[in-house]
Amino acid sequence: MKKSFESLIKDSHEQVKNKTVENDYEIFKDKDKLDEVRSKIIENIIDDQIPHDISLDDYINKEIDKYLGGIDLSTVKRNHIFNLIENEINGLGPITELLKDKNVTEIMVNAPNEVYVEIDGKLVYDESVSFINNEHILRTIQKIVQPLGRTIDGTNPMVDARLKDGSRINAIIPPLSIKGPVLTIRKFKRDLNNIEDLLRNGTLTRDMALFLEACVKSKQNILVVGGTGSGKTTVLNILSSFIGENERIITIEDAAELKLKQSHVISLETRVDNYQSKTEVTIRDLVRNSLRMRPDRIIVGEVRGKEAFDMLQAMNTGHEGSLTTLHANSPIDSLNRLETMVLMGGLEIPVRAIRDYIENAIDIIVQVERLTDGRRKVVEISEIDGFKDDIINIVPIFKFEEKGLTREGMVDGEFKLVNKKIKTLKKIKNKGFELDFLEAHHAK
Repeated sequence: MKKSFESLIKDSHEQVKNKTVENDYEIFKDKDKLDEVRSKIIENIIDDQIPHDISLDDYINKEIDKYLGGIDLSTVKRNHIFNLIENEINGLGPITELLKDKNVTEIMVNAPNEVYVEIDGKLVYDESVSFINNEHILRTIQKIVQPLGRTIDGTNPMVDARLKDGSRINAIIPPLSIKGPVLTIRKFKRDLNNIEDLLRNGTLTRDMALFLEACVKSKQNILVVGGTGSGKTTVLNILSSFIGENERIITIEDAAELKLKQSHVISLETRVDNYQSKTEVTIRDLVRNSLRMRPDRIIVGEVRGKEAFDMLQAMNTGHEGSLTTLHANSPIDSLNRLETMVLMGGLEIPVRAIRDYIENAIDIIVQVERLTDGRRKVVEISEIDGFKDDIINIVPIFKFEEKGLTREGMVDGEFKLVNKKIKTLKKIKNKGFELDFLEAHHAK
């Protein structure tokens, strides 16, 4: 534990890193003492026991002196304790600095001394961050969700919401969580704003980017699929940036994460059923309502249930160029899931008719994957091309083919154009868009 606090102090106070502090860590050998200091000061602040004739900074310093028994600490050490307390008051407790760290993409609090973070696509146990107890975690969760108009307690033990910066928060507490309160925050990536960012990251090639841009602009219906944390929403957000300024766009999400830059965007968000609002509003309700709002484009953050039929219906009835994501591990798996979701709606429709509906609705499937080295890539772009033996025919256009691992443990591979006879190319051309590099291949 000595090492973790030393690392945290050095990282948090680089301006004083040249000072000698090696003999000043004795107090942190006993972590319970630090937790006691934090806990007592925070409880007094929560109970509004701060005297009115003293500033908050002076009060914190006075309380630190009181609970440390007059131990003379260096500026570095004192600043560290002060920051811990200040983060509880003005920030979000122990995770405040993690939320500010651009390298951290996800924060997972499993228990008071069990905090994991995702850095560069890999999970890392962060021993420098801890909570005092389960009540401390619960208090932090409540502090996060209350400004969002959400509640979490014994009657509402689960919440899914978004922070102001677009980061997504999920929290679940007892009795649903046996171990104790669990908090997961998926941070909104500010550094991935356009297709050039994906190109720099090696997520796809320029030819793939040009093809997808042409697909969006020519109003092909696109399904972005992938596993958890693969980057589906990021890709969807960037694809949406190709939509023209003159189009009316309606986005539908459980927790609004899409950040479209066009001026004519209507964002709709579902509402959960709780004691404040007895009326639940689902994705399906919003998709149905959006059809009455004169949309040029409908973008659904993620299709995961009965709304699949309504989404397909919109695509089949004049709302071309719709985009959505779906949790699936392959293009064929995504169509199987769509079929299952339509059946979940209780509609008496033959399976063949459902497949006809899907085949007519979906034009392009973009598969995103997080590789074993943590990097995210568009591993396949496919098109729908009729039926083959009563099964929807999925034809790959671009593929990322893995070759193995490098000495550094990175995935070695390359992107390939695997199909030169692209059916979608004709649709793109009919809408007035040209792709010269594909036309050359197509003519061969």
